[in-house]
Amino acid sequence: MLLDNRFARDLPTLCVPCNPVAAPAPQLVFFNTALAADLGLPLPQDPAAGAALWSGNALPPGITPVAQAYSGHQFGHFSPVLGDGRALLLGERQDHDGQRRDLAFKGSGRTPFSRRGDGLAALGPMLREVLIGEGLHALGIPATRALAVATTGAPVYRDAELPGAVLTRVAASHLRVGSFQYAAAHTDRPTLQALLEHTLARHDPQQLGRADAGLHLLAAVAERQARLIAQWMGVGFVHGVMNTDNMALSGESIDFGPCAFLDAYDPARVFSSIDTHGRYAFGNQPAIAQWNLARLAEALLPLWDEAEHERVAEAATTVLQDFATRFEAHWQALQARKLGLSTPDAGLAHDWLALLHEHGVDHTAAWRALADARDQQARRLLDLFPDPADVAPWLARWQAVCAAGPTELRAVNPRVIPRNHRVEEALMAASEAGDWAPFNALLVAVRRPFDDDPALARFAEPPPAAQAARYRTFCGT
Repeated sequence: MLLDNRFARDLPTLCVPCNPVAAPAPQLVFFNTALAADLGLPLPQDPAAGAALWSGNALPPGITPVAQAYSGHQFGHFSPVLGDGRALLLGERQDHDGQRRDLAFKGSGRTPFSRRGDGLAALGPMLREVLIGEGLHALGIPATRALAVATTGAPVYRDAELPGAVLTRVAASHLRVGSFQYAAAHTDRPTLQALLEHTLARHDPQQLGRADAGLHLLAAVAERQARLIAQWMGVGFVHGVMNTDNMALSGESIDFGPCAFLDAYDPARVFSSIDTHGRYAFGNQPAIAQWNLARLAEALLPLWDEAEHERVAEAATTVLQDFATRFEAHWQALQARKLGLSTPDAGLAHDWLALLHEHGVDHTAAWRALADARDQQARRLLDLFPDPADVAPWLARWQAVCAAGPTELRAVNPRVIPRNHRVEEALMAASEAGDWAPFNALLVAVRRPFDDDPALARFAEPPPAAQAARYRTFCGT
């Protein structure tokens, strides 16, 4: 397995070499054959060898893992040193499209950034990374993906004793807003410039060598995040912990610890047990992305001489102010597609979501039922509301302007998402009982989100309302 170590080579002061801890009895329990083929990686032929490789016990020659350094605003409070406390970057590899992809371990043991943590991961949270990453990918939303999960044969102690595991994650990169925050806070201008050039080479090579390249990076990241957050909102995805160290400059979804999906539509819905004030509530995600981008702008400012700061700050402010416009354009265009409209209709879309909110209607089921309504089967949509009269006037308005047929609507409004209750059932069965059937069945389902296959019907069903209301997520550390 040949991997380039460009990050460590270009930015040696922003990482620390570190080896994974030995796993006493590793077993390879998940391997993403399709992703491996895209990366040109061989499939594990020998179970023992595969387990040794993807647990970190037997890395190929030439691979020197590193823990990346970064800072971060966590729930609005700046932590000057965070870094990979339980992750190791193995290196980069080109996929079949010529795009460079990072391969990294998660849960592979302590690093110099672990602080008081053990650097380990439990099996359940690593399997969550599999289900959420594959689910978002199938929905067409940029996301990091799991290549492999290996159990270690050693316990991890949290509230209880849990089986330990190592995830191998594939990402467009692991560069974050926090990467620039760390460089700005702890290094010099040449290092910050080197980080900028490395990032541009990875994600925006057309901007290399341009004047004000840092501003061009800020604008590019703002555009990617505006598109990504709109996609999250379209499927009811709540990231749960949008700290600056969890905002990837690539525009990919990353770190799926306390994430969840809406059941009943509610802009104020919070799932994460540690988000006690609702900072990262579903409806707050666009504003939080803009706030994080402002922190990126601050970290980029030292690239210019002090005499240029006022001009650059004004230009960066314009980019930040434009973020709301960027997001709204993506959001309105996405809602138009989901509603089957030839042009956006903000009023119609607003009134639809207001109806879902007012009546506590399931987000995914309601959008999907629009396809049935176009297929002369409006009963499924009407039955989602306490009284069909609640939605009938809006339905008449929509049917008068909808330009799409049911097939088109079914291609953009998923039937299956990684439902919270199904994810928990699958993780509990695999982690606590060693029963992999629920996990494997759910993985098949989330990889086919738009299918009407009757075999997937149970994965499209919302949970009981009381169960959905009390659902909480945890960071999984």
